[in-house]
Amino acid sequence: MAKLSVENVTYRYKNSETAAVKNVTCSFDEGSIYAIIGPSGSGKSTLLSMLAGLDTPTEGAILFEETDLVNMDLDEYRREDISMIFQAFQLFPLLTVMENVCYPLELMGIETEEAKKQAVKCLDRVGITEEKHKRFPSNLSGGEQQRVAIARSLASGAKLLLADEPTGNLDVANTGVVMDILTGLAHKDGYCVIVVTHDMEVAEKADIVFRIKDGELTKLDK
Repeated sequence: MAKLSVENVTYRYKNSETAAVKNVTCSFDEGSIYAIIGPSGSGKSTLLSMLAGLDTPTEGAILFEETDLVNMDLDEYRREDISMIFQAFQLFPLLTVMENVCYPLELMGIETEEAKKQAVKCLDRVGITEEKHKRFPSNLSGGEQQRVAIARSLASGAKLLLADEPTGNLDVANTGVVMDILTGLAHKDGYCVIVVTHDMEVAEKADIVFRIKDGELTKLDK
């Protein structure tokens, strides 16, 4: 059973006859990392937005574990079933590293001390040491901020990670570190990781690569 399936999906913006995404069919499984590549305006961000339940297909269906997203509580889906990683990190600037990672845990009603224990495990998983737990995001490098963002994603417990240009603000060395973490999460921990990127070097680290152009998706040979 695919973790996430896209079935004949087309998306048109309101008052537009042109489809941003055209008749896309694909599936994503746990234990693999996927890349969706394409130039600006190709439809990749629109597709990712639909996978996240932020937009609804004009035609077709997106299924999470065989359930159509239109039949799900989308707030719950985004809170518990998926987690997103962004190019701009999206950390809370006035919260410490520890507080940022604890945030989704406390939203789920987990007591503060237990949330901290779980947060430490998540931060360890991405190589953020204890000495940095009390720092604010502005006191971290870009690579460290992105690793904290990944740790926060892990804290939610969701096994589906959607990453929107996660290395777009990083240098080559930190790009390699982040992609190694994401690849490890897929291969060692059974996550389903979907990365939208324009960087072919990032795409090369994926197990499966899709190219989207003018809204049409094709699977590339590796």
